[in-house]
Amino acid sequence: MHDIRAIRDNPAAYVSGWSSRGVADAQALVDEILALDTALRAAQTAGQTALARRNESSKLIGAAMGRKDLAEAERLKGEVESLKGEIAAAEAEEARVGKALRDLLAAQKSLAAEDVPDGEDEAGNVLVGQPWGRPREGGPAKDHADLGEALGLLDFEAAAKMSGSRFAVLKGGLARLERAIGQFMLDVQTAEHGYLEVNPPYLVRDEAMFGTGQLPKFKDDLFAARNLDLEALNHNIQVSAEAYVADRKEEIDGLVAQLSESLGSGVEFSHALSGAMAVKRDEYAAAITDTVWGDVKEGLYQEERYLIPTAEVSLTNLVREQILSEDELAAPIRFTALTPCFRAEAGSAGRDTRGLIRQHQFHKVEMVSITRPEDSGAEHERMVRCAEAVLEKLNLPYRRMLLCKGDMGFSARKTFDLEVWLPSQGTYREISSCSNCGDFQARRMDARFKRAGEKKTEFVHTLNGSGLAVGRTLVAVMENYQEADGSIRVPDALVPYMGGVTRVGL
Repeated sequence: MHDIRAIRDNPAAYVSGWSSRGVADAQALVDEILALDTALRAAQTAGQTALARRNESSKLIGAAMGRKDLAEAERLKGEVESLKGEIAAAEAEEARVGKALRDLLAAQKSLAAEDVPDGEDEAGNVLVGQPWGRPREGGPAKDHADLGEALGLLDFEAAAKMSGSRFAVLKGGLARLERAIGQFMLDVQTAEHGYLEVNPPYLVRDEAMFGTGQLPKFKDDLFAARNLDLEALNHNIQVSAEAYVADRKEEIDGLVAQLSESLGSGVEFSHALSGAMAVKRDEYAAAITDTVWGDVKEGLYQEERYLIPTAEVSLTNLVREQILSEDELAAPIRFTALTPCFRAEAGSAGRDTRGLIRQHQFHKVEMVSITRPEDSGAEHERMVRCAEAVLEKLNLPYRRMLLCKGDMGFSARKTFDLEVWLPSQGTYREISSCSNCGDFQARRMDARFKRAGEKKTEFVHTLNGSGLAVGRTLVAVMENYQEADGSIRVPDALVPYMGGVTRVGL
């Protein structure tokens, strides 16, 4: 979320900032925001002025009555009634324009930090330092999907039958290896890096999604869970059925008359009428069902929640609508969680459709930090190192990339991606994304803190990062640790988590 006062004070910075982040006509956008801001303040002023006049006239009514000046009192009463209408109109305009302004601001992405490079897409990302580790050597590497299927431990077909594409069934040693990876990561982040383990909800309300920037812009990428209001549903069915049949009374009467005329009123007529009415009943039921389900969006849902696309949502919202003390932020607040994540992948048609890299359901260890503004830069670097430590302990070659302005996420002001080496593709692929969001999410969540001795509050800074994506780490382990016989060697760091097992497969 953006501070309208900052846009008002320095519109050129937002024109430049949004232009560099891919907004086609940032000048027009800023002009629209400022026009709404002007209209909002005008409506507020009009309402306040009318309210002050009404209050003054109300006082004068008493004075006029005291003087027994009934004519003046009646005139003032008429003025008060007129001003009530002006106040209501101003309030309605304030509500309308205020919502339009809030909605417009909420849809705009964060501005990038000054040291983020320009660029439109991933081609503009910049390598930071030198890649760590040495890519796997020794013959052609099989794709992880082929490896898992050959071992009989990875089943995409069974998953597709029950859930559709972008799902997988892991079995036996491979399922245990994935579980071991997640537990290992969680232990590293808690025991070695000081993150507090949290077991958060996987279903959240829309305001939580709004707070971290998933809503409203990325609704199509989310999975929603809804509860039907069965009482309302049954009522709608009854009303729809009665109305539908009533509208077709002439049709039914005509059918009866037609059959009666051709068959008389005997057994043959009775059978024919039963058959015809059965056909009509099915036809009507289908039409009524379509009508009722068409009304679902009009209030049949009691409540809607969203499956989290990342534990960032749950963890960051732990400080939602709070005012922390400076003492509470003397050291950054650090949370971590191992959770399932759910993503519709609405914008990724045709990308990584086979395998475990881009799934609708996957596990991830998430890290979230809450800091004072002056501490977020150092905390960002620390968070990236916490993610890199996992890759190094697993001896997986990787590189660090600084994302350009056009490739960063909606809420981020600066992002580092860690990319792991995948031998089958002969390239590095993203396995962690660590972002400093500044005060962008905090403004959406109203998460603030108060410095010692100060009356005013400030917004906290929020950071989030993968430590790491479990499924993608499993992919990297499978491909980098594959053996000539098709088995998968277990990295030394994971052997204790595998009960001493050193190899998965043959």
